[in-house]
Formats: sequence, structure tokens, C-alpha cells
Amino acid sequence: MTAVIRTAREALRGRRPVAAVWWEACAVGRSVRAAWRGPGRERDLVVQSLKAAGAALLAWAVAGVWLGDPMALMAPWVALVLVQATVYSSVRQAGEQFAAICAGAVIASAAQAITDDHTGALALCLPVLMLMANWSRFGRQGIYAATTAVFVLASGTAVSAAAVGHRVGQAALGAVIGVAVNAFVLPPIHLRDVRENLAALARESGDLLHTVATGLREGEWDAQSAAGWSSDAARLGRRLDALYSARSWSRESLRLTSGPLRRLQRVPTAVPPEDEDQRWSRVTGNVTALTRTLAVTVDEHRTPKAPEGPVLDLYARLLALIGDACHAEADRLLGSSAGPRREAETETTMDELHRRLQEGLREQGQGAARTAVLGTLVLQAENLWAEIVPEPDESAGQ
Repeated sequence: MTAVIRTAREALRGRRPVAAVWWEACAVGRSVRAAWRGPGRERDLVVQSLKAAGAALLAWAVAGVWLGDPMALMAPWVALVLVQATVYSSVRQAGEQFAAICAGAVIASAAQAITDDHTGALALCLPVLMLMANWSRFGRQGIYAATTAVFVLASGTAVSAAAVGHRVGQAALGAVIGVAVNAFVLPPIHLRDVRENLAALARESGDLLHTVATGLREGEWDAQSAAGWSSDAARLGRRLDALYSARSWSRESLRLTSGPLRRLQRVPTAVPPEDEDQRWSRVTGNVTALTRTLAVTVDEHRTPKAPEGPVLDLYARLLALIGDACHAEADRLLGSSAGPRREAETETTMDELHRRLQEGLREQGQGAARTAVLGTLVLQAENLWAEIVPEPDESAGQ
């Protein structure tokens, strides 16, 4: 499968529109497979989308069918947009949106009373409402003031106090249904997202270290390869941003959700501590620094040069073992482990490689520039090792 993907990447190189469509299709396919396989971010998105559609249909059934309102547009519209990522955000945005809708309906009615013409009323009220849309009190819901005015005036019906009250009542009905569906039907709890983002960050860090190790060991790396490694390191930074976002969502998703509803959702009851975020932030920074150092060594306009010979092979093997440790951390975060014996063997091998690298750093006669580069690379590997394979707590056994 990897060979097929690599072949497709080479064939699409330089054909940006086709390549963009291809990679987007691949991303959609991966998301569909992930949603089908089991719980995760992709399945959560499917659930939220179906909940939003269900809330809109329920609001339409209540307002249009049960209450017989021929203009029951407002209720399903509000219910649809209020099925948000968390229950707390649904409640908060319901209040902001309801205030915006009330402002839009009242100002549109006043404009209609002044001008006695729908076009004139739109011309009078829309500039005011679009300015109000930027008011911080409305949050991101300020635009609904203007759209409500359009709906009220474009319907062609007479604008009166009763009509305004009717529209506001429909909006309130839709808000109640949207918030209730989001809160009581599989309420969104984002504790899983933190763990999955941490595991993905660990796995992608290991993948990148393995890629760098393979390139160094085989000796087939140049400025283009180093640029690719730097690009992959930048993607780690974006994954770290996604982790911080998931952490924020996890805190918010626990607000206004009761214990029984959380148990019904069957989400993890705990998330990794926030210290883990900081640890993998340091790992990402060290990986980025390592790839940047390697990129400098192959820049023909720069003095530093990469070390050569057996010492570079030793360094590649050390990076590969640190990459294995990253993968083991990813498995641990997802609930599986390689076992203490295998971890002990890996740590013993890493100690041996580290000792031989230190000896090579003292003994190699490749010039001051190469020695400086090797020292920098070894320091970055030591930083990664210290973060990913921390020293055991001696006080724990006492």
C-alpha cells in the first residue's frame, strides 16, 4: 500500500489541481473508514451531523405539522444551527442567537412601519443590523440579526407586533429543541479527542524519526529530502495545535453535562494530564530543531557539514530506536503496551548506542565543522530521549 501511495504521489507531482482532488478524495475515504471501524473523531462528527438534522426535522414537525404554522421556517433553522460541538456552546449560542433574532425582527418591523415598503425597509435596516453583527455581545451570532430581517421582510406578509412575536416564538421553540437534542441525545463529550491527538502526535513523531533514520542510514538524502523532513516537522506543529484545541474542547464539553449522560455516551472517564501536552510540545520542538540542523548541513551556502561513516549510522540507529519509543508511547496512550521486557531491551540498546556515539564524538577526526554538527545532533537526540524515555523515579521504589 505504501508503494502504491508513493507511486501516485510521484505521478501527481506538478499537477496541483488533480493532486488536490486526489488527496482530498483519499482524506474523505480515510474518514469514512475510520467512522465505520469504531468510535473516534470521525464517528463523533457523523453523530453530531445526524443530531442536527434530527433536531431540525423535529422542530419542523412541531411548528409546521403539529402547530400548523404555514411559515414555520424559523424553528428548524434555529434548531439546526444550535446543535454545536458542546452542550455549553449550544446554550451560550442559543442566548446570543435569540438576542440577535429579536433585534433583527424588531428593527425590521420598525423600518417597515417607517417606510411602508419592503425594499425601503431592507435598505434602511440592513446597514444598521450589519454594524450590530460585529457587536461582541452577540458573539458569532450577530449575522442572524440581518438574516432574520431579510426573512421577515422578504416573506411579503404584513409586519405587526403579532407577527414579530410569532417569529420570536418560533425562534425560541427551535432553540429549545436544538439545545435539548444536543444535551440529551448522545451529548458530545470530547475527552477522547485529547487522547487520540496525543497518540497521533506520538505516532507521527515516530514516523518522522524513522524516515530521517532511514535516509541517514542509506546515505540517500539531499536538500530536497531535508526540506521534506522540515515540512513533516511543521505538520507536527499543526498536530500540536489540534491537541491544544482538543484540550480546550474537552474542558468545555464537561460543562452542563450530567454523569448519567456521560456514561450513556461511553466515552473515556479520564484524559491524560496536561503535563503530557507540554512534554510532547518539547518533543515537537526538538524534532523540528533536529530536522532544521540536518537541512543546514546540506545547504551548499552554509559551512556546517553532516558527519559521515559509521558514526552517522550509529546516529541513525539511535533515531530509529527513539522512533520506536514514540510508537510505544502512542500504543500506551491508546491502551496497549509492548511490555516491560521489550521496553527494557530497547532502553539497553539505546544506552549502548548513546555511549558509542559519545566515544565517536571524542575520537572522530572529521574536522571541527562536522564534529560541531554531530555534537548538536547528539544533543537533540538526548533531549528527545529524555522526554520520551524519562528516567525512572528512584523515590518510587523506596
